[in-house]
Amino acid sequence: MRGELGNPRLLRVMNERRLLDQLHEHGPASRADLAKITGLSKPTVSAALAGLEEDGLVHLVGEVSGRPGPVTALYDMNAASAHVAGIDIGRDWIRVVVADLRGTLVGRKDARNTARSSAALATRVGELARAAAAEAELEWSAITSVVVGSPGVYDPKVGRLEFAPNLPGPDLAERLRSSLDADLVIENDINLAAVGEHVYGQGRGKANFALVSIGTGVGMGIVVNGELYVGARGAAGEVSYLPATEEPSDDEAFEHGATEVVAAAPGVVRAARAAGLELDTAKEVFAAAAAGDTVALGVVEAEGRRIGGLIVAVAAVLDPEVVVLSGGVGRNLDLLGEAIERRIAELGPLRPTVVASTLGDSGVLIGAVAHARARAWDLIFRDRR
Repeated sequence: MRGELGNPRLLRVMNERRLLDQLHEHGPASRADLAKITGLSKPTVSAALAGLEEDGLVHLVGEVSGRPGPVTALYDMNAASAHVAGIDIGRDWIRVVVADLRGTLVGRKDARNTARSSAALATRVGELARAAAAEAELEWSAITSVVVGSPGVYDPKVGRLEFAPNLPGPDLAERLRSSLDADLVIENDINLAAVGEHVYGQGRGKANFALVSIGTGVGMGIVVNGELYVGARGAAGEVSYLPATEEPSDDEAFEHGATEVVAAAPGVVRAARAAGLELDTAKEVFAAAAAGDTVALGVVEAEGRRIGGLIVAVAAVLDPEVVVLSGGVGRNLDLLGEAIERRIAELGPLRPTVVASTLGDSGVLIGAVAHARARAWDLIFRDRR
């Protein structure tokens, strides 16, 4: 470490990163302000800004006059100096966004996921990604980093996604790398939703929280001490495999997880049909409950109790500041809330705060962009060493 700190090139890069982090978080500033805030000398700040400006990473954005002394130049990071892509591969939809280094979205493409093979899915993702870049008037080769959110857990040792029975084929990760031909990170979609929630949603400012997603599947993202926690093998948060009160068939429970089989959207539909409702989607079940249908209300009550039990299990292990519910089912807290609270009260003294996500269907994308931006900064400064 002592040798590294004595490396002038490394020290220069560290100073540049420090200044860019400051500009990224707080916006335009003068040389003098940056020196005061960072503790760096004015000559050091000037030299670092000159190098960053020469390479297009910062630019002059204005001047301040009207006070004693010379006119003061204001600098800011050049958010358009690099771009990233975030991709959400869901069971029903594929969503792609392109953003600059401040996270401003400059291109987006959404399409139904109709692929029935890993080859078709990877090809479709590549087409949408390039279309989103074209919408932003960028060549795909200009994208610095790409983060894909997908069901399952990516195992880098074997290069495939595990715990993803709904994906078409074990070779999807390899095919995505070939189709996208870019710096690529594959991450669990719910983990990315938790990152998005931490940066922009209900988890903002929270050091410890959990995001529980209940939609077509069931999953959880965990933030501990302000950092995403994924466990020893990346499987932390795979709560779909927790035991459930209702026992599904052994094959279903083994493949999808007992909690997912009974609590996810297909389970809600099965429960509604077993109760005599001829409805095709969980959305229709919740709509019927909102309209006052007593049978649908009973189905929703049972679902709320399942979720309440799951939340108590989460709270007992993690003690989060807040539990954020997301997903097509989980966001219906207005209908589920009372049943959840009653079940929590029945199960003991733990009283976790439960809130609904406000990010809608964009949580995974937002998290993917945040992850990609952090990755892009690391790549940019790695290349400057």
